[in-house]
Amino acid sequence: MARNVADVMWEMFEKAGVKRCYGIVGDALNPVIDALHRNGKIEFIHVRHEEYGGFAAVAEAYLTGRPVVVCGTAGAGTAHLFNGLMDARKERAPVIAIAGDVETSIMDTSAFEELNPYKLFDAAALYIGRIVNPEQARAVIGTAILTAVIDQGPTVISLPGDVASSDAPFASRPVTIPANPVIHPADADLEALAGMIEDAKTVAIFGGDGCRDARGEVMALATKLKAPVGYSFRGKQWLEHDNPYAVGMSGLLGYGGAYRAIQDADLLLLLGTDFPFSEFLPGDSVKKVQIDRNPKHLGRRTPIDLPLVGDVKATLASLLPKVSEKTDRRFLEKRIAETREFDELLNHYVEKGPGIKPIRPEFLAATLDQLASEDAMFFADTGTACIWMARHIKGGTNRRLFGSFSWGSMANAAPNAFGAQLAYPGRQTIALCGDGGFTMLGLGDLATQVQRKARVVQIILHNDSLDFVNIEQQEAGLVPFGVEFDNPNFARVAEAMGAKGIRLEEPSDVREALAEALAHKDGPVVVDAVVDPFALSLPSHVPFHTAKGYTLSLARQVLSGRLDSVIKTMEHNIRLV
Repeated sequence: MARNVADVMWEMFEKAGVKRCYGIVGDALNPVIDALHRNGKIEFIHVRHEEYGGFAAVAEAYLTGRPVVVCGTAGAGTAHLFNGLMDARKERAPVIAIAGDVETSIMDTSAFEELNPYKLFDAAALYIGRIVNPEQARAVIGTAILTAVIDQGPTVISLPGDVASSDAPFASRPVTIPANPVIHPADADLEALAGMIEDAKTVAIFGGDGCRDARGEVMALATKLKAPVGYSFRGKQWLEHDNPYAVGMSGLLGYGGAYRAIQDADLLLLLGTDFPFSEFLPGDSVKKVQIDRNPKHLGRRTPIDLPLVGDVKATLASLLPKVSEKTDRRFLEKRIAETREFDELLNHYVEKGPGIKPIRPEFLAATLDQLASEDAMFFADTGTACIWMARHIKGGTNRRLFGSFSWGSMANAAPNAFGAQLAYPGRQTIALCGDGGFTMLGLGDLATQVQRKARVVQIILHNDSLDFVNIEQQEAGLVPFGVEFDNPNFARVAEAMGAKGIRLEEPSDVREALAEALAHKDGPVVVDAVVDPFALSLPSHVPFHTAKGYTLSLARQVLSGRLDSVIKTMEHNIRLV
């Protein structure tokens, strides 16, 4: 039997390391899925929503480093892929999308389900190839694979059914993926950096996801310079654990001494981070050096005195022999002391948690951190789930923390966890879900988890509110509006769908309920945790405009007859405010 274009495409994917394809079949995609069926070596994961499959693919691709495929049929199915691909671009995950397309004979005629892939995916994809002739296929497929893996981001292959089922005019060839090139600055720039370090009395480090493979080098530099080490949310899992120089995070999720460390140092080293919240970065009073392999990241958040293009690991390895050891620990010790003080504040509602109802989310997250395994994988929905994970879930050598940190989409945690569980079956996989996010996307594909017996523990922060939006509105000086909704008993819904459901209302039951959920081995679990809707989380530094807006919001709430809500907010957070 002659092999068609779709057959050869799957063979090329397989040889490039693809293990799974997430998506929904249908019309224009049918020849592609038929070829996948014949291939038999790549697993097809039928999801209930293409966006869910997209988020699952992002987590799998990010964690494994291997390319993962998603697919959607022409028109609406293809459009559903967009949000997941945007997340893949922001989180730098090698995801390849197969977009079903109308037949070539009716292109550009406003045909049913016709959609221009170049226009749709322009903002999301690093490369878009529309195969309208079988002769193109090998080059387009190969380019999509190599771009996704080498540039670490999403690519799109738009494939009409008539081309997919056409005889392939070429043989399948392995796509050889080269090792990542090692990039480091020129010697002259390294000498300049060494000179700046030598001249600085105090140095602080702020690291991001670019430190993923450079933990050892960052620690060695911090040790040599007696430098406090702060980190972004994406850098937390690499730099926080077992680090005597760790001083926490900055930003509105921030805690510890990180903010003051980067504001008060003579020299700030920004390592592999594109931290987007400029108001938390220092001004001209602090000299700043930024090291990043992507030159587009340099200086776009704050003016940089010395921008350097390079891998953090390679750059620091070359730098370390050039810098002399500093001996003054006073700056470091002051920042560590601030971090310890803030830890005491953070732990107030953890320690008092067993006696406070509704359940404090801090207590819930901290208990989960204690019970979870050393190689657990945690995923957080965008919103207050990120706050509690940032502050109370600790990283580790083999632990992983992930979310839609750079794109900020709702509803990512459950599908992220599903993709991770398929890639690492049996490993503890935990999703901290907002009730808004879970009802948006996670609930429908709970049926997919049940069908696959995926061991995913979903902990729903049940507060009947878009809680983070509620906080944002108050920070802007607004009376919260449009953020409240009614929820079902998620545990009962989960049981009806075939999953294990646990309803958690009493703080005294938290440890036992979480232990039961983590021990469950026969498919997914939904823990419906009814948490305090008035719980606040204050960062280590509150910008003036935020404090002003929040104060104004409280005043407006009083004037609009919502004094009871203001009183409850104050009563439920008296130890913080």
